[in-house]
Amino acid sequence: MKTFLLVVDMQVDFVTGALGSNAAQAAVAEVVRLCENAEKENTPIGFTFDTHNTSNYAEAMEGKMIPLHCVDGTEGWKLVPELRKYKGAYIKKGNFMMDEDLAEKNIPADVEEIRICGVCTDICVVSNALLLRRKYPAVQITVVAKACAGLSEEKHKAALEVMKSCLINIEED
Repeated sequence: MKTFLLVVDMQVDFVTGALGSNAAQAAVAEVVRLCENAEKENTPIGFTFDTHNTSNYAEAMEGKMIPLHCVDGTEGWKLVPELRKYKGAYIKKGNFMMDEDLAEKNIPADVEEIRICGVCTDICVVSNALLLRRKYPAVQITVVAKACAGLSEEKHKAALEVMKSCLINIEED
């Protein structure tokens, strides 16, 4: 099966930085395991990057609700150190999800499964999973639950349930 691994926003600011959490830190080992397996199996990997700048963030809807984070080029914008050794496409996005053009540009046309991991389950992971469900209706989409973290355990679980309802496979173990 032709697979693509999408690692969503495993950036310093979401793991140990401005918006970091213990749950995000705990997910890192599982994301590393997925990347190691992908590398061994020659599975392409895409890393999304939530990307902001300081010039207009405060006026944007997100800036009114979420503290400034993942400023392009800063340490907080970079992948967590544990993932920097893996090769893959760097997919810069200016909000919660990549757009369809970015998906088409980075995901192989003959893909049969897209595996997703990362943070935050209830914002960026669910947004990207739903976009991919729409863009690739015949492709198996799998979210690896233990390689994800939400803003809270309750929100993480709720997002997983929403994705299940939208025909996205949730891998629990």
